[in-house]
Amino acid sequence: MSKKYAIAIVGATGAVGREMLAVLERRNFPAREIRLLASARSAGMEIRYRDQNLIVQTLTPESFGGIDIALFSAGGDISRQFAPAAVQSGATVIDNSSAFRMDGHVPLIVPEINPQDATPNNGLIANPNCTTAITLMGLYPLHKEFGVKRVIASSYQAVSGSGAQGIEELRRQSLDLAAGRSVQKSVYPHQIAFNVIPQVDSFLPGGYTKEEMKMQNEGRKILHLPEFTASVTCVRVPVYRAHSVAVTAQFESTPDIDRAREVIAAFPGVQVYDDPVASVYPLPLDCAGQDDCRVGRLRVDCALENALSFWVCGDQILKGAALNAVQIAELL
Repeated sequence: MSKKYAIAIVGATGAVGREMLAVLERRNFPAREIRLLASARSAGMEIRYRDQNLIVQTLTPESFGGIDIALFSAGGDISRQFAPAAVQSGATVIDNSSAFRMDGHVPLIVPEINPQDATPNNGLIANPNCTTAITLMGLYPLHKEFGVKRVIASSYQAVSGSGAQGIEELRRQSLDLAAGRSVQKSVYPHQIAFNVIPQVDSFLPGGYTKEEMKMQNEGRKILHLPEFTASVTCVRVPVYRAHSVAVTAQFESTPDIDRAREVIAAFPGVQVYDDPVASVYPLPLDCAGQDDCRVGRLRVDCALENALSFWVCGDQILKGAALNAVQIAELL
């Protein structure tokens, strides 16, 4: 009989935590126990898993006794506070926050790209930023073939990246505008309905946001490319779920467009949707709820030498968070 594991989900009542539970069930993860952990205000809540209701427990440093793998998705502060206790209890932590991603002692893993980095792990593994993960799913097969040097990218990020409150703000503003009422804003600095906001996360001294720099910094670590550079503009768009990224990538060698399609199509976790004449290209609406990322609009770039441009979409709650975390657990 194969081994079964005791799993804890920290932040179990949030959008990603719930998705983690659903992915564990859908992929038939060999779990003998699933322990749902959240703040005291969520304690006692019931969440369905298979044919039973699991009771949410209050997260404490003592919550991890007997746990083999702890999936964290409750924000960086919670991870910094409780992940050491989980590791000390003998669990391996897979953390979805940014708390440990750039720690030199913590592996940063996309299982299709760098599974070999998952061990050794000292009990702690980081999940990458969602936009970075989705972009690299389209970029990595091209990098393996042609050798990437740098990218210029613009992201189109769904409001669910801000959690349930982002979805609610878009829904409420859309209804208010349709009814001729003035809109209220709290999640975003500007109206998001029927608008785009060129700010995701806070600004750094150089003019980029934290979100924008993650693609370069995390990309260097995941790809083992210390010289990799990425100039990124991250934009919040009025889409409920699934991020999109327009990428121009420059390579060491001259890329062949037909070969580019071949290597992307052959890569696990990615599908090519690329028939522009028939209006076939990736759409966030179609990618929502799908495990695989989709790549299209592949073309030779007309401004940079040895460059390709493409459009990639992916569900940031799945491949950008919950699915990737469970895939790491499967690696272990």
